[in-house]
Amino acid sequence: MKNALIIAKRELGAFFSSPIFYVFTTVFLCLYSFIFINILSYFNTLSFQANTASSGAPNLNVNEWVVEESFMNMAVILLLMIPVITMRAFSEEQKTKTIQLLLAAPLSLAEIVAGKFIACMGVVTVMLAISSYNILFIMVLGNPEMGPILTGYLGILLMSGCFISAGILASSLTKNQVIAAVLGFGFALFSWIIGWAAQSVSSSFGEILEYLSLVGHLDNFLKGVIDTSDIIYYLSIIAFCLFLTHRVLDSRRWR
Repeated sequence: MKNALIIAKRELGAFFSSPIFYVFTTVFLCLYSFIFINILSYFNTLSFQANTASSGAPNLNVNEWVVEESFMNMAVILLLMIPVITMRAFSEEQKTKTIQLLLAAPLSLAEIVAGKFIACMGVVTVMLAISSYNILFIMVLGNPEMGPILTGYLGILLMSGCFISAGILASSLTKNQVIAAVLGFGFALFSWIIGWAAQSVSSSFGEILEYLSLVGHLDNFLKGVIDTSDIIYYLSIIAFCLFLTHRVLDSRRWR
C-alpha cells in the first residue's frame, strides 16, 4: 500500500503542478454553479408562487427540489469530464515510452493500478470539496437536512469511482489519450443508460438491467438512505474494472 501511495503522490503532484487541473476544475465549477443557480432560482419562483396562491402552499422541500437535483446534475457533469482526467493515466506512459520502466520497477501491478486510481479519486474529491460552497449557501439561506447531503456526496464519490476505474481501464488499452477519453466516456455512459432498456424486455431481464444501471443505485444516497447493496454494487464495478486493467498491464508486461 505504501508504494501505491507513492505513485498516487507523484500523480497528484503532476496534476496540481500543471494548468490542467485548474482549468478543469474551473470549468467544472462554472458548469455546476450555473446549473445550481438555475435550480435554486426555479425553486424560489415556485416558493413565491405557492406562498401567494390562495389554495395554500404545497410541500416544497429544499432537499428534494434543490439538493437532489443539483447532485444529479453534478453526476452528469462528472460523467462527461472524468474521462478527461483518466485519459492520461496509462496512455501518456505508453506514448512517452515510460510504461516499460514503470512495469519493470520493483512494484506490483496492483500497486501501480491502485496508485493511479487513488490519484484520480483525490483529484475528484478536491473538486467536490470545492463545490460544497453551494451547499453552504443553502445552509445559510435555508434549513436543509444534512443526512441526504452527506449520503449524496458519498454516492457521488462512489459513482465517480466507477467512472474513474472505467477510464483507467480505457487508458490502459491505448496510447492515444483522445481514444482513451472516448472509450472511458463510452463505458461510463453505457453503464448509466443500460437501465433504459428495462421496459422493452422481459420483467426478469429488465430487473437485471435496472440493477446494472449506475444511476439507479444513486437514488437511495440522494434520499439519505445507505443501502449496503448499493455500496457493494459500486465497489464491485470499481474492483472489476481495476482487475481488467491489471490483466491488460500484465499481458503487456510479458510481450
